[in-house]
Amino acid sequence: MRWARGRHETYLCFVVKRRVGPESLSFDFGHLRNRNGCHVELVFLRYLGALCPGLLGCGDTGGRRLSYSITWFCSWSPCVNCSISLSQFLSRMPNLRLRIFVSRLYFCDKENSRERDGLRMLKKAGVRVTVMSYKDFFYCWQTFVDRKQSQFKAWKELHQNSVRLSRKLNRILQPCETEDLRDAFKLLGL
Repeated sequence: MRWARGRHETYLCFVVKRRVGPESLSFDFGHLRNRNGCHVELVFLRYLGALCPGLLGCGDTGGRRLSYSITWFCSWSPCVNCSISLSQFLSRMPNLRLRIFVSRLYFCDKENSRERDGLRMLKKAGVRVTVMSYKDFFYCWQTFVDRKQSQFKAWKELHQNSVRLSRKLNRILQPCETEDLRDAFKLLGL
């Protein structure tokens, strides 16, 4: 993996949507970063009860669970351990949908990377993982950064990098049947 500035820092910008009536939604926005060796995905899970009242059926909801849709914009894709924790958590929360946009793929260069398995696990748990495009970076700038100070300026090769990483992510998330075919071809010496 090539060197990247801020490798040990992961930022997570989030949008939490909650249906408050048949025709209305409430929104909450914010951002977090990893703290004291704790990955930002786990930091988010710690704050989830405060961000999503009624998610667990507690509070003023009369024991019913409210439904939430959460979108993350992350500087890195989750590591395998965070993917496992997220998948396990989401399996107990059918009323929570999670979509993750990532800027970079965390240690996914090697074919047998455990991080690749973690991304597949998230997909199986119903999480949509996508590589950020220009439009997504622009949205983050407009939504989470003080845009009065300066306008969003795309860096060199942003588009090409997004396309390259999107293709890589799509190959990683291909259905397992493809992996089975690769193994079969390998056995046949093809």
